[in-house]
Amino acid sequence: MLCGLIKPDSGTANLLGFDLLKQTGSIKDEIGYLSQKFSLYADLTIDENIEFFAELHGVKNFKERRNELLEFTRLTKFRKFLAGKLSGGMKQKLALACTLIHKPKIIFLDEPTTGVDPVSRRDFWKILSELHNDGVTIVISTPYMDEAERFNTIAMMNNGKLLMNDSPAAIKAGMNKVILEIVTPDLRKTYKLIADKTDFESQLFGDRIDIAINNTGDVPVIEKLLAEYNVELKDKRIKPVSLENVFIHVLKEDPTRTAPKVPLALPKGKGD
Repeated sequence: MLCGLIKPDSGTANLLGFDLLKQTGSIKDEIGYLSQKFSLYADLTIDENIEFFAELHGVKNFKERRNELLEFTRLTKFRKFLAGKLSGGMKQKLALACTLIHKPKIIFLDEPTTGVDPVSRRDFWKILSELHNDGVTIVISTPYMDEAERFNTIAMMNNGKLLMNDSPAAIKAGMNKVILEIVTPDLRKTYKLIADKTDFESQLFGDRIDIAINNTGDVPVIEKLLAEYNVELKDKRIKPVSLENVFIHVLKEDPTRTAPKVPLALPKGKGD
């Protein structure tokens, strides 16, 4: 919608001073889009794919810009490789290079690291960080909460509804809790016990349970409860609230909750 590909059911938005409904053509000249699914030409080389997008955007004398992007994305030595033969991480870097060939001021990335190996994922984020430092505004959708920790502003959504919209620090501080992480031999039994016998909110994460407590003074309450029901406490630690904790908390608190409507404006020259 923000790329001007589909019309909103209601309302409008403002990007770089252009009205989304009335000045779509002007917006498209200033933005770049990277889709979740790899959509470049598998039977073209890296060089040829970038050249195609340069011509698509009317970029003349693109070769110097292409060389800069290949160096920037660490793809120079692979430039003659067919796109279809690249790894998942290299495909995403090529797609990013194609997205940047016309020097957009805003780029939209749709879950860019889904299915990408950890090393390539880390490398991809380094590249995005450099773009951000150069003043490019980056709008990203991601299912990974650890990635969202990097953002300046987060909009948490569920079923198409906006739940929260603020900085990561403000969102986590708003929960006003600390997390007691525990490990026991029977996590499901422990989880049910805490839910039935206390007012603390607990969340299952793999082989651990996160319990949202008010402060460290609540730890003895949990320890006493587990001892009373002969539940072995194998490990425990206090840790800060994570974005994942907050997201689950908000859904449990009120699954139908929606945030107040906020204006969406992406200002020119500000990297967010």
